[in-house]
Amino acid sequence: MRIHIPTAIWIIWFATVSLATVLATLRGLMGPTNSDRLVALDNWTTITTGFWVILALFFFQFVLLSVAMVYAILSFLGGLVIARYLERGL
Repeated sequence: MRIHIPTAIWIIWFATVSLATVLATLRGLMGPTNSDRLVALDNWTTITTGFWVILALFFFQFVLLSVAMVYAILSFLGGLVIARYLERGL
């Protein structure tokens, strides 16, 4: 069953996600410490995971939800590895 969502809502969602991605990228580039950059990277990966979910809904390709889940798990593990490196080294 397909639910019709108005085009204006899709445009608002895509614009919001795009703006959030740009702001997270700027925060990562301008962060004064490596911890700030790590938080910005984690924020960026969370935003892009949401973007995958929105794409799955937009194109009715629900296999993209699996892609989003794998991406979220890998980004979480990557964030843990980077945080451990920043704290103590490898």
